[in-house]
Amino acid sequence: MPDPSSAPLATDTAIIDQICDRVYQIVLNIQQQHPELLKQKYRMTPWRNPQIQSAFITKLKARLTQAEDEDAKLINLRRFLEILLLPSYFTQPSFGELTQTLQSLIPKNSPSASLEVVSSDSSESVSFPASGTNDSPGIAILLLDAENLQLDIETERFLTKVCTYAIQIKVAFANWRSLGKKDAEFHSRGYELIHVPLGKDSADVKMATVGSSIFIHYPNAREILVCSSDGVMTHLYNTLQTHGFTVYLVRKQGDTITVLNSDTNQTQNHSLSPPPEILVIEDFINQIKAIIRLEQTRTGNLWVKLSKVSKLFRRQHQTTMSYVVSWHCPGKTVPDFFLDYPNEFVLHNLSEQSGLYVTLFETNPSVIAPTSASTESQVLENSQNTTIKSKVELEQELARIVKKLMADSGQTSVPLSNVSTEFCKQHKQGISQVFKELELGVKFIVFLKQSSLFNLKKTGINYKISINKAAKKETKKAIESTEMPINSLKELEKIIKKIIETRIQVLGTNDIAVNDLKQAFQNQYQMTADACVKNFESKSILIKFLRNRSTVFSITLINTDYRVAIAKELN
Repeated sequence: MPDPSSAPLATDTAIIDQICDRVYQIVLNIQQQHPELLKQKYRMTPWRNPQIQSAFITKLKARLTQAEDEDAKLINLRRFLEILLLPSYFTQPSFGELTQTLQSLIPKNSPSASLEVVSSDSSESVSFPASGTNDSPGIAILLLDAENLQLDIETERFLTKVCTYAIQIKVAFANWRSLGKKDAEFHSRGYELIHVPLGKDSADVKMATVGSSIFIHYPNAREILVCSSDGVMTHLYNTLQTHGFTVYLVRKQGDTITVLNSDTNQTQNHSLSPPPEILVIEDFINQIKAIIRLEQTRTGNLWVKLSKVSKLFRRQHQTTMSYVVSWHCPGKTVPDFFLDYPNEFVLHNLSEQSGLYVTLFETNPSVIAPTSASTESQVLENSQNTTIKSKVELEQELARIVKKLMADSGQTSVPLSNVSTEFCKQHKQGISQVFKELELGVKFIVFLKQSSLFNLKKTGINYKISINKAAKKETKKAIESTEMPINSLKELEKIIKKIIETRIQVLGTNDIAVNDLKQAFQNQYQMTADACVKNFESKSILIKFLRNRSTVFSITLINTDYRVAIAKELN
């Protein structure tokens, strides 16, 4: 007696006729309601013509009859429709509904059936096993556009924690010939590989086509991870939602993987940057204490805002206190950490509005518990303007500190954090505050990189700084010159007037370009005119200086260039 499982399935003519009639009616409806989903040459086809209807049903019936099992019939049906319809149709909810309906019509007599997906440009195929019956435990499926987004092992581990169900099926779509040895890597990690032809959207289209009917082949699938940074995958995300799946849209944004949960609409993030070096607990405590002492010195107040300590720690060490705490003490917060070390720190909560303050246990805080008025006023009083009045002065002061630290340590470079600490000790003010007051508009690191006086070298997550050898002579000269060569605004005014008169006489003109004036000034005084002005008026520049002295200088704008002359009444 022949084995029933080896016989062709769904040979019942009535069932196949029913399927063919249903598919024909769908194509007819698409032409009437959404002709844009049909390929161009089929949009004007008279589908109601009885001869065309008969040819359509005959060809489809032949394809379905040739198929030996349920999955083969569904694949043949999809391939048949791909001849007529654009790829965008297969991301529509209507296609999912169609395949679900057909699945209910085709007898399920082959529990060992497998879905075979053939690449679009070759006869190569990739098979992945069917998941079984609806009674099987739920699973999660990961679909990856490997041309658009590549997941490393750590990111995969992160995704397994995001899902409720185990990720048992992983499918990657790409033109593997263009990705070197990535196919071997992904295959070794348990991915089924689907090859697509070269083209901008080839992987997207194939992934959307397979993904939109994934529930047919995996009835026990409960969660789908759609991994692609391409916006077109939003359609697949929405389609799968309509079928009751929990869908995770996995994208890359900069150095971060973001995962959007369709059920909760919440996003989880995973950093692709290498994690910062974790400090041993003793070093961590010592670094926090150093920051607190520095702030105590700067403000003259023994109590320091915890938020300020956290901010300074992050700036100096390029990581957060909460990250280090969570590493050493899982589940604990930064305040919890301080409370766990009562011999090192003391916390004080003024009010919910003012937040937490911290001090060192050695300072005997019981005598000096802060009040909201005293704390805020002391911080404010100690945040007055620095004595540094210009970008040039700041650059020269930093060069002096770097040189001193290099000499003290006997090293050719010093940690940048040491420079910040020394600056704060000497000026009772942080560098960031000086940057704000001078309105420099750049970050400290950028400022140093732009300066010709310094060399910066990154070692791990920290920077080391040294004096640029090519600029040492100029630096030494600038540092040793503790007094400005120009001592007052009146003297500066006379010097500029003299330069203008000299240049006018040399050029034989009535005025000179302001840029010409700047160059002549710098050649004579080895500093820019703007910097010199800032030494006396921190928020001013040369052009403002000239305009504010209209009885001495005459400014005109020709096209986009400023020109300056001596005011007529002074000639």
